[in-house]
Amino acid sequence: MNFCGKMKAVTFSFDDGVTQDRRLTALFNRYGLRGTFNVNSGLLGRAGELTVAGERVRHDKIDPGEVASLYRGHEVAVHTLTHPNLTQLDEEEIVRQVEQDRLALERLTGGPVAGMAYPCGGVNNDDRVAEILGRRTGVRYARTITSTGRFDLPENLLRLDPTVHCIRFEELFALGERFVGLQPETPQLFYIWGHSYEFDAGDGWRNLEEFCRFIAGRGDIAYLTNREILL
Repeated sequence: MNFCGKMKAVTFSFDDGVTQDRRLTALFNRYGLRGTFNVNSGLLGRAGELTVAGERVRHDKIDPGEVASLYRGHEVAVHTLTHPNLTQLDEEEIVRQVEQDRLALERLTGGPVAGMAYPCGGVNNDDRVAEILGRRTGVRYARTITSTGRFDLPENLLRLDPTVHCIRFEELFALGERFVGLQPETPQLFYIWGHSYEFDAGDGWRNLEEFCRFIAGRGDIAYLTNREILL
């Protein structure tokens, strides 16, 4: 296995389908980076706000009609209809939350949707939920929020652990330096996850653009969506 003939790949996974994704996709497009955007179709168009690092930031969902155009060239994936913790639900509600979101996103994008990110913090996935996803939904991979600090390819696609959370900038840059220096004989994946609204706090956007500039445009790295790498 390799990534378009290369042994290293970088991918991003961002949750919630918020309006800050407009700025994020523009940044990715400028630097030739690719990402997967995990969207709650049942919450599209809703306004809100959150606290990040002690600062209030907007948490406004994009409108349904924007999904296809905003994420063109990237991947759209499931984040459930309304963002519940799936480990607390019975089987039928898990299937409803995931499959109805997946099918709605297929209608909005006009293309297949096969990926997912588990919603909620803390313990947001387990073997029971993963087994249900594999048996009763069209989801073929599902990302957790358990950052590993490693570049190994995932063993269990339905409980896929990423490398690092996007706003842990010191760790992000240190791992980036390590990844760039690798000359691996086996495939290595740098998988970055988070939420674009998190960059609204502090120097988040400046730090992110610095990282994008650093990691982009390298001949030995493939820049791909989650689906392109995993499936």
